[in-house]
Amino acid sequence: MDKPSRRNVLMAGGTLGALGALSVATPAKASPLWTWSPKGSVAGYGEGADPRWVWDDEADQLVASIIDRGDVAKVNTLLKTWTKNGQSLPSGLPADLRDFMERARQMPSWTDQGKLATAVNFNEKRGLYLGVTYGFASGMMSTAIPHEARAVYYSKGGADMRDRITKTAKLGYDIGTSNAYKSDGEMIVTCVKTRLAHAGVRHLLPKSSYWTKVADEKVPISQADMMVTWHSLPTTVMQNLVKWKVPIPAAESEAFLHSWQVCAHMLGIRDEYIPKSWDEANAQAKQVLDPILAPTPEGIKLADILLNLASFVDGGILSKPILGALSRYVLGDEIADYMKVPRDPFWDPIFETAWEPFVQVREGLLSLEKAPGALQKAYWAFDEILRLGILLVLSGGDLPISISIPDTNNPHY
Repeated sequence: MDKPSRRNVLMAGGTLGALGALSVATPAKASPLWTWSPKGSVAGYGEGADPRWVWDDEADQLVASIIDRGDVAKVNTLLKTWTKNGQSLPSGLPADLRDFMERARQMPSWTDQGKLATAVNFNEKRGLYLGVTYGFASGMMSTAIPHEARAVYYSKGGADMRDRITKTAKLGYDIGTSNAYKSDGEMIVTCVKTRLAHAGVRHLLPKSSYWTKVADEKVPISQADMMVTWHSLPTTVMQNLVKWKVPIPAAESEAFLHSWQVCAHMLGIRDEYIPKSWDEANAQAKQVLDPILAPTPEGIKLADILLNLASFVDGGILSKPILGALSRYVLGDEIADYMKVPRDPFWDPIFETAWEPFVQVREGLLSLEKAPGALQKAYWAFDEILRLGILLVLSGGDLPISISIPDTNNPHY
């Protein structure tokens, strides 16, 4: 196999990580009361309304109208031709959709181009770690978010998980590119299309009798749901990088957060819910993400599907036992047990013993000769995991990737 390019590594790592971002999440059971203050947000103020009961009214009404009047196929065909941030919108779009998209594509007034430039440097230097953390700190975690897992399973995308995660890889890849938010980049396009897709699912999923039997809410993808998914991405990723003692300059850490703050805004999350700092992000995550992680039959099935799809068949370079052990190490025993990730007597202790020293060796903070013996034996395998980006097999051959408005739920249910 040829040495993968940075594009393939990031694309592959984003495959699982972005599952949450483009998949459907449903209102989280965080706590009886919403107590996080909007003073901790990028806006610095807000109504303080519980985000479990706030959605995306403008997009929801618009997309519901597009679906009900039978314009989905036409719109999706036109949207395929819109791929670059600075590109004019396709001619022929319905006027109400065009007006909305022109507004939705505008970046927030608080965008800091300097920080976005610094984020590019961070992504270039840490892209290999990001491939692992997007895939296994974020992507596998999404299967342990009950409402999200159920909604993914019963929405249209659940009918073809390979196609689903190939499309969802796009967000994780796009945000790591050097031109993510520039005119020749694609991040803004991806966010706007995702916002439209979310609105489509809000309209369609409540019509699924299978989903309504297991759901404890009537409308999916609230603002809280989107923040749950958001925290499974940058917040969880940074927590793991800190845990692994990856040395990250404060400016780069702040810039990485800023790139995801802009992403949240572009996805339709209100500014009053977007944390302004890592301290605020961690505090909010403790309220909306940590308490709701739990197993579901749908999530267990999705976790197994993802591990099977992520395993390399040729040569067994990244076998299911290795990926399962990495998932267990990153997520912890409790969540791994939720998802019925098999224990492996060989690889589980190796990750526990050798992963952090491996990171230290790669960062030049520890010599391989002085590292634990387990690391010396596992170093090559760990290096392969990083270089291959975990999910390279899922990222090739399916371009161009186009995110579309759904027109139905999972036809198998």
